Parts: sequence; C-alpha cells; structure tokens
Amino acid sequence: MVESVLQKDRELLIFLNNLGSEQYDGFWLTITNQFTWAPLFAFILFLIFKYLGIKKGIFTFLFLILLVAFSDQFTNLVKNYSERLRPCNTEGLQQLLRTFTYKPGGYSFWSGHASLSSAFTVFIVFLLRNRTKLIYLLFIFPVIFGYSRIYLGVHYPVDVTSGYITGALIGTVFYLLYKLLFKAAFKEKYS
Repeated sequence: MVESVLQKDRELLIFLNNLGSEQYDGFWLTITNQFTWAPLFAFILFLIFKYLGIKKGIFTFLFLILLVAFSDQFTNLVKNYSERLRPCNTEGLQQLLRTFTYKPGGYSFWSGHASLSSAFTVFIVFLLRNRTKLIYLLFIFPVIFGYSRIYLGVHYPVDVTSGYITGALIGTVFYLLYKLLFKAAFKEKYS
C-alpha cells in the first residue's frame, strides 16, 4: 500500500513538473523565494498593528516569531528523521524532471515552504477574520508557494500536501494558545 502511494506520488510529480515551460520558469523561481513575499508580510504586520494597536501588535508579532521558529524546527526534525531525498537529487528520477540550477540540499518530507506558509496563513486568518473578510484571500499564498516546490522538482506532491496539513494544525494550535496568552496578558478575551 505505502509503495503504491509513493509510486503514484512520483508519477504525479513527474506529470505536474513536466507541465512547466521555460517561459514560466523565472516566475516560479521568484515565487519560491521567501523574500519575494516580504511586501505581503509587511502588509500583514501593518494590519496587525492597525487592528490591535502597538502593545497588542508587538505581543502578536513576537508570538508570530515563535510560530515561525516552531514550524521551522519541527519540520527540520521530521525531515531529518524521514530522510526522504528530494526528487531533484534522486538518481533515476532526476532524468525525468525538468532541470533547474536551483537544487536545494537537505531532505524532502515534508515541505517546509508548505508547512510554514499554511501555519502562518491559518493563524493570521483566525486572527483577523472578524476584522476584514478579505483576509481569506491570504489562502492563495500557501497554494502557489507550495506548488512552486513541485514545479521546481524539489518536493513530491505528498510532501507539499503533508506540509499543508501539518501547517494548518500548527496554525490552529498556536492560535488557540495565542488566545489563552492574550487573555492572561491583557485581561480580556481575544475576539
């Protein structure tokens, strides 16, 4: 069963990766770079401070740093335990994928890009959903950020999907923890 799932995962990766074309390679290489998203993160910080004020905004910003650090370190722990090679670094599979000069090292399972972006997004959507309905558009971010990893052949679809699921769980748990700490720090419920 596991072998069958891994085979289907490999086949889906090859199919999706080979849908790409040189015309769009630069776009996806830009999308996969975390620094490309700096304006989005700055805008989210602006919204946090706009809706929560300075004191609560600083508290929330520090909490986001904890969320990012936890998600990153937990992902690295799982990657180092699973030791699944990235597709772009796997003999016999490299030849079936489109070639890029971008070939990160490390392991593949699960995608840190997908995990971190979905943890961040779920947390922020919970945080700001009662203040602006447009915040739901933020879900576009992890979808295209995660897909960029498949496009570039550095993650399998199962890596990205697992990252999304794990990130959503992390984002949810951190939001619940945030509400508890917010109440303790500010003597009021977060809503």
